Amino acid sequence: MEERLQKIMAQAGLGSRRACEEWIAAGRVTVNGQIVVLGSKADPAVDRILVDGQPLKTPEALVYIAIYKPRGVLSTVSDPDPRPTVRELVEMPGQFYPVGRLDVDSEGLVLLTNDGNLANRLTHPRYGHEKEYRVLVARRPDAEQLAAWRRGVVLADGYKTVPAEVHLAEPSGKGMWLRIVLREGRKRQLRETGSLLGLPVVKIIRVRMGTLYLGNLKARQWRLLTAQEVEALKRPPAPVKKSPKRTQPKVKPGANVRSVPPSGRSSSPASQKRAPRSSGAPPARRRSPGPASTHKRKPGQSGSSSRKPAASAKKTKQ
Repeated sequence: MEERLQKIMAQAGLGSRRACEEWIAAGRVTVNGQIVVLGSKADPAVDRILVDGQPLKTPEALVYIAIYKPRGVLSTVSDPDPRPTVRELVEMPGQFYPVGRLDVDSEGLVLLTNDGNLANRLTHPRYGHEKEYRVLVARRPDAEQLAAWRRGVVLADGYKTVPAEVHLAEPSGKGMWLRIVLREGRKRQLRETGSLLGLPVVKIIRVRMGTLYLGNLKARQWRLLTAQEVEALKRPPAPVKKSPKRTQPKVKPGANVRSVPPSGRSSSPASQKRAPRSSGAPPARRRSPGPASTHKRKPGQSGSSSRKPAASAKKTKQ
């Protein structure tokens, strides 16, 4: 079955989808001898796929590793920088790459895996996976600074950060530990935001990525994820609940507003002038006026059955 090349390459453990897209755009990938472009598809069971002239390897068993990256360690697999990389901390054969990179001065949870699909799901902004940090700032923030961080801040490049969750955790000397939850991951975003708000960042520790927690891991320690943890990471994140805004309808002065009562009848101005009926008494029936000739008399019945003749009334007085 044909699939996009970047997906096939990621499943083969070459890197995340974004990294594979860069390889395709650079002309390093061929299919059946032809250089391909972004958007191309192939079937690994039929087509011959080469990357830098080497055939694409068959997909290997997927591995998921949680590691505590310490400060001074690079979040890369290989780098010309002489400092150690996070991959060197895991003594396990295989080709893994970091998901959710941290800058060299930050520490905390990093995921190492060869699952390109999961890496794309955890890092792409459209999925909105949360990342939680413990951030130590040099000063104790006031209410205005916290509110600005929560709303979003315009960075030096003109980008406005997405609203974030910012909570006070605990004081530390003259500074304060904050608990910050982000749904995006721009390079050095926390440090630049703190600097713009007058809250220099002293330390950053990432404690959560989506549903995966750092837990009891110490610096340089790592562990394999359980099947339940992997399954939870692959599930889409819960949507962010937004409190609905309460709005009242605007009514122009003197407008003829009609409401529909529970009975379903419209309350027109004419119906509003009628006197309300009592709930206990039944409504009185109205006789329809008609000519007297239409009323049929019974045999032997006088025209006025309700009144007696005046002569009979005089006899009774005597």
